[in-house]
Amino acid sequence: MSKQSLVTEATHAAAAFGAANDVVDEAAAAAFGVNRTDLRIIGLVAAAGSLTAGRLATEANLSPAATTTAIQRLTNAGHLTRRTDADDRRRAVVELTPTAAELLEEVYGPIERAGRALLAEYTPEQLELVIEVLRKGERMQLAEAERIRAR
Repeated sequence: MSKQSLVTEATHAAAAFGAANDVVDEAAAAAFGVNRTDLRIIGLVAAAGSLTAGRLATEANLSPAATTTAIQRLTNAGHLTRRTDADDRRRAVVELTPTAAELLEEVYGPIERAGRALLAEYTPEQLELVIEVLRKGERMQLAEAERIRAR
């Protein structure tokens, strides 16, 4: 195969992977009974362990008002808890509820395990290349999101 054909095939494979990821996230959002933005918030809080409302707004790229609304919605749905920050009583901190953490594991745990098994098939050198491509792709996607927002 020519280099140009390989670049085209890799581009199509990346697009298909992204589309498959969207399908999984749609199914996960349905399992949680939330929209995709709320699912992203659940993921951000899970990754951090706990977040202040302000930090969550920054991480989710949402306005403070939209973040407050989402936190309230997710609290009412039983996915988040909100408490006062022990270090600064003026700040609110959000965390996943145990039920949400269990559902997150039920939904995404098998995917993580399957992905690790898939990656274990590759050599260390191949994995280094995969990591490089994914990190460069992430930076490119985030830069493109900024470009689109700036329009």
